[in-house]
Parts: sequence; structure tokens; C-alpha cells
Amino acid sequence: MSYLLELDSVHKQYKSVIAVNQLSLNVPPSCIFGLLGPNGAGKTSLIRIITGITRPDSGSIRFMGKPMNSDMYSLIGYMPEERGLYKKMTVGEQLIYLCRLKGYSKEQAEASVRHWLEKFEIVSWWSKKIEELSKGMSQKVQFIATVAHKPRLIILDEPFSGLDPINTNLIKDEILQLKNEGASILFSTHRMEQVEELCEEIVLVNKGTNVLHGPVTQIRQQYRENLYEISLDRPANHDDALGFEIVSSDSNLIRVRLQNGQSTNELISNLIHKGYHLQGFKEVLPTFNDIFIKTVNESSHE
Repeated sequence: MSYLLELDSVHKQYKSVIAVNQLSLNVPPSCIFGLLGPNGAGKTSLIRIITGITRPDSGSIRFMGKPMNSDMYSLIGYMPEERGLYKKMTVGEQLIYLCRLKGYSKEQAEASVRHWLEKFEIVSWWSKKIEELSKGMSQKVQFIATVAHKPRLIILDEPFSGLDPINTNLIKDEILQLKNEGASILFSTHRMEQVEELCEEIVLVNKGTNVLHGPVTQIRQQYRENLYEISLDRPANHDDALGFEIVSSDSNLIRVRLQNGQSTNELISNLIHKGYHLQGFKEVLPTFNDIFIKTVNESSHE
């Protein structure tokens, strides 16, 4: 498989602090890829290396199948968590200026900026100064600044911070559309529910090291705990000696963990034999919040 972005044994050290430790990862084309980790894990250092703000001490980076070089940075869009708009500039001149820095002509920049302002129904903001905008409004402008030059790789650091639910959904829809049009999105967030909703693959970094990497569905299966949630026609009687570990029970709803050698067929048969009627049965997979905490704690004690 060919990858859009490939990092091989990338290492970065500041005096005695190792920020990125021999880290490797591959980002496929047309993919929403989660970059996760606790505070101070090395995510920002990694982003700075990918965007060319700093250089690695060792290791290699390939982009679109070729060694990364300065000509390729115009194909990357970066939306940092600490926003970087010039407060005294108007929205229109700010966005045109940033597009031109990425290689667009004045005409191309104006056309792209107008397209995005019309798409977000904010053309009236063209002459507003950035300092006049609310946090949510400036967030939308920052997003446009990140994507208006049609980058192949889009790096978003906490892109929904400060947005209300309506604008959050608006940005989510645009992220999905950009992915469908062929861009890859490197998505950094501490909100694990957003990871489950949007990301196809993730890398979890701790202490500058890749501690978990792969497709989201595969990772959730990897961490499954043989836990099942069952809805019954009446509350479970613990005196029925079901023969299975009941982790919790709440009225007619029970959670059961299967041990080695036990099967779901046995569990269902046992419940029916005891006179219960099953109204619902599903496996409970761990949330990414659970996986994040478990993996970071384990890797921190290695």
C-alpha cells in the first residue's frame, strides 16, 4: 500500500529531553487519522517536524512517496491549537494573504476565499477585522485559512474548540467532505468521542513513543473484554446460579463477562433454561477513553 505520509524512526531531543523517540507511523491517503496522547507526550513536537517548523535529529519523512522537501510544505495545511490570525487584518485580506503564501496567485486566492466564505454563508465578514470576531467566528476563519489552498495533508489540532454544536457539525461535515475528495486529515484531540466518531486509524503517543497504532475498529476488538449487555423480561435473580460472572445489574439490564471456555450460546441457553426471555443482547466494546487511559498508564510504568 502507498502512503501519503511516512515517518521512519524519527527522533528529536532538546538537551536532556527526548520529545520524539524513534517514532514510526504511516498515514494512508484519503484518511482521517487520529494523533492522540496525554499532555507533554510529544504530539506538538511531531507536528512541528511534519510541517517543517523544526527538523528531526535523525530518521526520515516521506510525503507522497518522496523524501520530504521544502517544496512540499505548500501541500500541507496546519490549524494549530493556539490560533495564529493577525487581529488587525480583515477576514478577506487575511485569507488571501495566507493563500498566496501557499503559492496561489491573487486571482486564485480571491476565488478560493470567496468560495469558502459563501459555503459557510459568511461573505458579510469579508471586511470585518479579526479582532471583531468571537472565538467561534475566528475558529471558522482559521479553518478556512487551513484548507483554502487545497492541501493534500490537513493537520487539525483541537479544531472544535470554542464552537457551538451547530458549527461543530458544520466543520465535521467539511472534514468528511475533504477526506472524500482525497485529502488526509491528521486530527489531534483529547476528546475520545470525536476519535470514535471521525477517525479511521490512530496513533497513540506517550513519552515521544508510538505505544498504539492501527485502525480504530481493530483496536477496539483488540481490547475487547468478553463483556455482554443483556436486557431481560424481568430483573435477574442472583440466586438462579447462572454460572456466569454478573458484572453489574440494573433492574432488567445485566452485564455479564465470559471467562475462557465460555460461549455466548451457553450464556443464552442458560438464561432461557432459567425461564428468562431475552429482549436485547449485545457485546460491550471498550470506549476509546478506556483504551487511552489503560494504554497510557501501562506504557508510563514500563
